[in-house]
Amino acid sequence: MRDAVQARRAFWVLWVSVLAVKLLIAARLPLFVDEAFYWQEGQHLAAAYSDLPGLTAWLTRLGMAFGEGTFALRLPFVLIGACVPLLMVHVTSREFGAKAGWEAGTLTLLLPLAGALGLMALPDAAMALATLLCMDAGARLLRQVTPQAALELAAGLALGALCHYRFIAVIVVGFVALLMLADGRRALRDVRVMVAIAFGASAWAPLVAWNLDNADAGLRFQLVDRHPWAFHADGIAFIGIQALLVTPLLFAAMAVAARRGLVCGSTVSRYFALLGTGVVAGFFALGFFADTERVSFHWPLPGYLALLPLVPAVLASWPRAWRLATMALAGIGLMANLGYYVAVSSAHSREASAAEKWYPSNFAGWETLADAVRGKLRAMPEGTRVVADNFKIGAELGFAMGDPRIPVLDHPINLKHGRAPQLRLWGLHTPGRAEWGAAPVLLVVGATEVKYRDLPDRYHALCRMVGPLPPPEVLNIDHGRQRFMLFALTGKPAAGPCVTPSMAWIDAPAADARVGRRFDVQGWAFKDGVGLSAMDVTLDGEVVARARYGRAFPGLQRVWKVSNDPQHPKVGFDATVDLSDRDIAPGTHWLGLRLHGHDGSVETWAEQPVEVTR
Repeated sequence: MRDAVQARRAFWVLWVSVLAVKLLIAARLPLFVDEAFYWQEGQHLAAAYSDLPGLTAWLTRLGMAFGEGTFALRLPFVLIGACVPLLMVHVTSREFGAKAGWEAGTLTLLLPLAGALGLMALPDAAMALATLLCMDAGARLLRQVTPQAALELAAGLALGALCHYRFIAVIVVGFVALLMLADGRRALRDVRVMVAIAFGASAWAPLVAWNLDNADAGLRFQLVDRHPWAFHADGIAFIGIQALLVTPLLFAAMAVAARRGLVCGSTVSRYFALLGTGVVAGFFALGFFADTERVSFHWPLPGYLALLPLVPAVLASWPRAWRLATMALAGIGLMANLGYYVAVSSAHSREASAAEKWYPSNFAGWETLADAVRGKLRAMPEGTRVVADNFKIGAELGFAMGDPRIPVLDHPINLKHGRAPQLRLWGLHTPGRAEWGAAPVLLVVGATEVKYRDLPDRYHALCRMVGPLPPPEVLNIDHGRQRFMLFALTGKPAAGPCVTPSMAWIDAPAADARVGRRFDVQGWAFKDGVGLSAMDVTLDGEVVARARYGRAFPGLQRVWKVSNDPQHPKVGFDATVDLSDRDIAPGTHWLGLRLHGHDGSVETWAEQPVEVTR
């Protein structure tokens, strides 16, 4: 009894602490691009959408009913995430006793993937809750079929169906787990369970109807288009990545719990082990054939939730030092996970990570962009329309400016993320000048949303949609790691060749190179349609040298056949930077370029870090 009381106190202290931290982070964390699009869906209420069933969008709409801003948007998700460990306590306590219940709830809070649930307005929190409802209902049905258990199963299945296509994995594995158990087969033959399953299946009707009306666009994206469906060895990294995310000792405890549970005499323990092992193993196998470009590390979470009720018994058999180490390491993992979001919430931290691979581009620069758009609109004719070149900009600007109907141009990432069909349904896909005519338009372009090698092709695609591009206003967020361009389009497009923003590259010095007080800079740059008239080298935004532009640099047109800079192949540059008479302290500084076009444009290029020595 004393152990149970202590476990209960530990749980509630941790539950309150984690919830308080999540509420603080949710109020400060910049809006993630998927959250912005779910907000946009919530402003266009429907039963289902191209990327998801309806629940996530409905919850964003509910959140905005309580206020403005990201905190209100995320509040329903934070509260749902807070319910997950509470339900875990309930399930485990009934099956394995009060002490195990409180410990399983504590482990749920400490599990980094589960502890951060609801921090952002994403489907995962509600899907985790649906998983636990179905798991709890299954455990009750194994003992005895009751109306209450059948009703809980129906609710869990329906909730999961409204969350995500991915919940199908929980349904399939759960059904197979019940079939493998004699008591499960008995329960599945009961008419009350059949009705519950039918009710859960009916919740997929809006998504099925959407796909039937739209040539299976959502289903094809989730199950076909986004996955290569060809074997690749990257899947082997699943074990190491998941062990780090779950934390190694807790991951090992879950593995032991799964092995013991599969051979346990307890039907409920076998059911939890079958469900958890099936989900985790299924996603492990899928990793060898599925999409590796987008985030998928959180997919096995339902499987871990199913295994957690079995973990307290495993930890009870371990020495006290190992138990404490498991809890401590999981706590460190949770703090690291939440700490990442704290760092992302800081503009200084985002800027400091500009040269790192983990730079959080999907969180960065949106408020600065919105301010720049508002300022630009004040200088343009009344009635100027804002047009985004991709769904991310359209959704983020829409949230910042309170306008869920910002038109969006055709863009590869609209298709890549499954949002293009939805934009067309809303009437927000625009072909460009063919629709606008001579009306004034502020076109907002994300220069870092396509790979660098594809950027010239993207610029020329913009020319085909809107005509030659005028001199842009360039926004370099975090030294240009996030880069936007604002084009004021007024009147009919000018005749002539495609004019695009500049392209450039610094060959020497390399990023993070050590340089003295005097060093040489070399590279190339071009501007399609008009060419460059001059170039400046900058350090921390200040001009420190005028480059010698026009050195022969053959080969670029073989790489980018679309490029039409009239100065090809003389697009190389050299410069000598002399800092001997400048008050510049040793340390890290940011080297950049300022490009002057023959059309009067002045574009600041992205910067790279160099280490200046004495």
